[in-house]
Amino acid sequence: MLKFLVAAGLSFFLLSQADPAAATTFQPCADAATLPGLAGSLCTVARVPLEASAAKRAEEIDLFVRKFPADDRRRRRGEVWLIAGGPGEPGASFYPVLATFRRTFRDYDLVIPDHRGTGYSTKLCPREEAPDGPDGIALAGDEWGPCIAALHSDPARTRAFTITNAAHDLSTLITTYRRPGEVYVYGVSYGTQLILRMMQAAPPKIDGIVLDGLVPPEADAQWDLSHRTEIVDSVGRALLTPAQTAQYRALLAHQAPRWVSTVPGGDLRRFMAGLLTFPDLRRRIPDVIEGLSRDDDQQLVRSVQDLRDRGAELSRYPQSPPSLPLVILISGSENNDRRSLTKEIVAQEAEGALFTSPLPGFLVDSPVPLYARDGLFGRNPVQLPRTLIVHGTLDPNTSYEGARAQKTLLSVAGEVHFTTIERGAHFLALVAPDCFERAVSAFVRRRPALERCATAD
Repeated sequence: MLKFLVAAGLSFFLLSQADPAAATTFQPCADAATLPGLAGSLCTVARVPLEASAAKRAEEIDLFVRKFPADDRRRRRGEVWLIAGGPGEPGASFYPVLATFRRTFRDYDLVIPDHRGTGYSTKLCPREEAPDGPDGIALAGDEWGPCIAALHSDPARTRAFTITNAAHDLSTLITTYRRPGEVYVYGVSYGTQLILRMMQAAPPKIDGIVLDGLVPPEADAQWDLSHRTEIVDSVGRALLTPAQTAQYRALLAHQAPRWVSTVPGGDLRRFMAGLLTFPDLRRRIPDVIEGLSRDDDQQLVRSVQDLRDRGAELSRYPQSPPSLPLVILISGSENNDRRSLTKEIVAQEAEGALFTSPLPGFLVDSPVPLYARDGLFGRNPVQLPRTLIVHGTLDPNTSYEGARAQKTLLSVAGEVHFTTIERGAHFLALVAPDCFERAVSAFVRRRPALERCATAD
C-alpha cells in the first residue's frame, strides 16, 4: 500500500501541475538540481481520458512532461517534441544524448513526454511499477505475478493502453502546451509509429516531423516483430567476410566451450546481435570470433563488460527503466502478425541464423490480455507537414528496406525527404550524432536536404 501511495504522490512532488485545462505552465522540476543533465528543466503533468472517447469511461490518467528551455530565450525559434521508442521507453531515454539534440535543434525548447504506461506517467501496473519498489519502476521478480493478475482483473483498462489512445495523448499535449514559434516532432523507432498514428487520429498543427529509425509499413507482415531475427541476422552477416562466417559457424557448432559461461545467458548468437546496436562494439565482432577460435576470451570479456556499461550509462535515471508490461501489450497486439506463433516455430526459423533477437520468443503465449487492432492500423496519414526520415543502412532494429518502402507510401501525403546514413545503426542521434546533426539541422533550417552521410565507422 505504501508503494501505491508514494506513486500517487510523486506526480505532485515532481510535476507541480495536474490539469492542462486549468493551467498550461511548467514549473521547475524537483529533481533538476539532484540528477545529472536535468538542470534547468521544467515539469508538468497533464490529465487525459483513459480512452480517447471520454464517454466510454470516466477514468483519467496522468502524463508526465519535462521541458528543457532553449539556452538563449531571446533567440528562441520554437519547440521540438521528442518522442521515445520502445514501446515502453520513457522520455528519459533521451536524457543521455541531450547535448546532441541541443546542437541539432539549436534555439528550440526540447519537450519530452513520457507516453502512457512509461516513466512517471500512469502505468499499466501502478502498484508494482511504482518508483519506490525494490527495482524502482522496473518490475522485480515477485512483482510480475501481481502485475499480470491486475491486468487480467481489469482487461478493459489494460486494453486502453493502445497506440491510438497514446496518439491522442500526444496530440492533446502538443495542442495544450505549445508556445509561439515553430513546432517540430521527432520520434525514434516505435516513436515514429506513434507519430504517424497521431497524424491519422488527431493531427495537431505542426511545422515538421523527423523520423529516426522509421518503422516499416504496418500492413507488411514481412517486417513485423516476429521476423526480427531475420533483420538482425542480415545486418550481422553483412559485417563478416566468408572466412569469418565459416569461423563463426565452427564456434557455434563447438560443444560446451570453456568460454560459454562468460556469454550472458550462454547464447553467443544473441550476445553478438546486441553488439550490433553500437558501432564501436560492432567493430569488435570479428576480433571476438578470432579470439574464441583460439580459446582466447579476452575480447569477449571486454565486450560483455562494455555492453553492460553502455546499458547502465543509458539507464542511469530513476525514470529510465522501460515498462515491460507495455512492451508485451503493444508488441503482441499491434506489431505481431502471427498470433499463433509457437516456441517451435521461433526455434525453427532461428536455426540457421548467426545473430538472433529475443523478440520473436517474447511474442509467444502472451501473458497479458491483448487488444484488437483498430481501423487506423495499416493506413497512412492523408496529409503530412515537411518530413525528414533518417535511417541507417545497418540498422538491426528497423529494416532499412522497410523504411524505404514506408517513405514511398508517406510521400503521397506530403513533402518527405530521406537521408541515408551509411553503416548507421539504430537511434542515430545516439550512434551517429555527427551525421544526425548535419541532416536534421539542415532540414529544420530549411536548407537543401542531405541525401547521404557516411559515419566514421
